[in-house]
Amino acid sequence: MDPRRLLESRSARALDEDDAGRLLVASDLTGTYQLYELDGELRQLTDFAEPVSGRYVPGRRQAVVQIDHGGDERHQLYLLELDDPPLGDRSRLRALVDSPDHVHRILGVSPDGRELAYASNERNKVDFDVCLLDLETATSRTLYDGGGWAEESSGYSPNGRYLAFGLPGLRPLDRDLVLADLETGQLLRPLAHPDEAARVGDPCFVGEHELVVSSDIGRDTAALVWLDLASGRSETLVEDDWDLDVVASPDGSVLLVIANAGGGSRAELFEIVREAPGEPPELKEVAALPLPGRGVIAGSLLTPPPILADGGSHVTYTYTSPVVPGDIWRVDRALNTSRRLTSSPGPDPELDGLVEPAAEAVTSFDGEQIPLFTYRPPGETGGEAAPLPVVLVVHGGPESQSMLTFNPVVQALVHRGFGVVVPNVRGSTGYGKRYASLDDTTKRLDSVRDLAAIHGWLASAGFDPDRAALYGGSYGGYMVLAGVAFQPELWAAGVDIVGISDLVTFLENTSAYRRAFREREYGSLEHDREFLAAASPLRRADDIRAPLFVIHGENDPRVPVSEARQLVASLERRGVPHELMVFADEGHGLARLANRLIAYPAAIEFLAAHLGLGAARSPA
Repeated sequence: MDPRRLLESRSARALDEDDAGRLLVASDLTGTYQLYELDGELRQLTDFAEPVSGRYVPGRRQAVVQIDHGGDERHQLYLLELDDPPLGDRSRLRALVDSPDHVHRILGVSPDGRELAYASNERNKVDFDVCLLDLETATSRTLYDGGGWAEESSGYSPNGRYLAFGLPGLRPLDRDLVLADLETGQLLRPLAHPDEAARVGDPCFVGEHELVVSSDIGRDTAALVWLDLASGRSETLVEDDWDLDVVASPDGSVLLVIANAGGGSRAELFEIVREAPGEPPELKEVAALPLPGRGVIAGSLLTPPPILADGGSHVTYTYTSPVVPGDIWRVDRALNTSRRLTSSPGPDPELDGLVEPAAEAVTSFDGEQIPLFTYRPPGETGGEAAPLPVVLVVHGGPESQSMLTFNPVVQALVHRGFGVVVPNVRGSTGYGKRYASLDDTTKRLDSVRDLAAIHGWLASAGFDPDRAALYGGSYGGYMVLAGVAFQPELWAAGVDIVGISDLVTFLENTSAYRRAFREREYGSLEHDREFLAAASPLRRADDIRAPLFVIHGENDPRVPVSEARQLVASLERRGVPHELMVFADEGHGLARLANRLIAYPAAIEFLAAHLGLGAARSPA
């Protein structure tokens, strides 16, 4: 199969639902994520070069949208008229927050449609304050300016009294929930945990002052915790061996509980049963959510969580799997069946031979079990007679996880004849906070040692260890470079996408608003400079001999393009085979389909050439 057929796959995700049941949708049908409205049919609202995201304004035929420029992440906020959409005419958007040198992000729109809450670093370009903008008068006020990275949460409570936002702590894997009481002006920190690195998730209101949150305070995996704001009482409602997340219906009567079970989703609906006022509720299991396959209910800052109607009458969610690029589905609770609402263009898993992975684990140097997914070309098992060349695809983050989602590059590599191994090295989330903390600061190179352990396992799994390459983006790009620098005898080639080549220069040159945020994970320039230098691939560049394909965006605010250029300059001086692609209209990754269709096929053929797969066959 031509890899472009896989790379041209599109996807859609549900952003918001209005009172009439219409959905605000982000779809990349045009090549970047644009806004559409789904009301029986999919109707396009925007057609810009930049990706667009947004939220409905309740009670009005309007949406608040955010757009950056060239991937620089300096999002500006606008008001969009839904019944007279602007499509490609940006001048028809009404500017709400327009300060191009600063970053702004939507936090929520009030239930009465009068107020926009947003985070902004306009005060000092470092800290993110929380601001409230009156959509009628265009006047704004600052709600929080206490420092730190105020981040997206679930927004306003259904009654409009509380506004939720998150505040990362000073330690890795540390997040406080902040509730601003808009009646009293108080800032509440329910479930504060000053003596422990832990995460408190987004609040689900199940009463006027009662909420349920996901939290791993005092435990390794996140459980569901009930909290009464009036009394301060809290109680654990549901625990599991895996992290749990939760979404509530607006009326607070039904909860959707989602388990991250080994990189896939398991979801159940629960009714809230009240025994007595002020007491923790009982949860009555209604039904398991019938998912279309072995995949993931998407939920993140880029893909908002599922949407429950009042009473849980239906659940709308974005679903993806290794063979489904990503579309919107709805479960009717009465029928308990999933119905697909969007059908984005893409390969047919039954006709095009898309591959489901196997879940496996490898024992690392210290006995730690490293979970991973393995993909093999259709009909190939590997073995001593014909072991497969293999590519390890390492996720970014590092506080992230490779899950059972669609990755067109992985499928394209498989169809090109590679085996693909997708590991969750130590430091990955989804396997408990102990595991996620195993690469913090000065333990960084232990995760690189996990790559060596996986390499040692390849032959037993039918892969060719002499034809093994690394592929990754962002922190995964750092892992690629660290692998070829610290383990030069193991890796035959690498693809580095927006990766860190030197941890010191990365922290020195990253955007000011990101430096403190990232130092909590990597270590600080003030206290850990010596280790940061020792763990930097560029400081070991003389040992790199694997050919490298390097991709970067000129406008990357997270990992500056200088990280790629200084690496390539070193490779050139020593005559190491390499290619460099820098895209003038991209930031941290490739958001535009046109650029992906240039870069990814070239990267795949680079690996094929250096791992001995021969020239690609022309598509039939």
